[in-house]
Amino acid sequence: MINVSSKFILLLLPVFTLTGCGNGGIAETQDWMEQIKKETRSGVSKIAPPKVYVPFFYTGKSNIDPFNPAKLLVVLARLKAESSSGLKPDMERRREVLESYPLDTLKMVGFIEKPNLRYALIQVDKTVFQAKIGNYIGQDFGMITKVTETEIDIKEIVQDAAGEWTERQAKLELQEAKK
Repeated sequence: MINVSSKFILLLLPVFTLTGCGNGGIAETQDWMEQIKKETRSGVSKIAPPKVYVPFFYTGKSNIDPFNPAKLLVVLARLKAESSSGLKPDMERRREVLESYPLDTLKMVGFIEKPNLRYALIQVDKTVFQAKIGNYIGQDFGMITKVTETEIDIKEIVQDAAGEWTERQAKLELQEAKK
């Protein structure tokens, strides 16, 4: 059996259901969108026509290829034949300790002078070595030619691009102590 309050709820249920089906402001939103569409002008610019492709014909096909390895070998052989410097490092001599380190990893940290003999103190990692004129240093067959209180002059023998041995000068300067 249905009581009075239940009957009342059953009568009001369709009214509430129809109330929920109202437009809920949709009409206002649609009017706003129509107004914006009218005010906004959309413009699409025209795309430029594509450039005309003009093919390029390589006329140097019959010329000698500058990157041909055979041509490079001929030029290197000619340069070697013309070379008469005779400069090359002594590959047979015994290597010294400081020759196993690149020059940029070596630091001159001091200087010792004895009668008629000067030594440079060279640090590699945490080890300090003594070096004098005539000692070899670095990985490019470098020989110490001069030792002063502030620097070491080195003459290195290196190969150039053509495979020729050439001399180049290098220096190690005294490193100031960090405070």
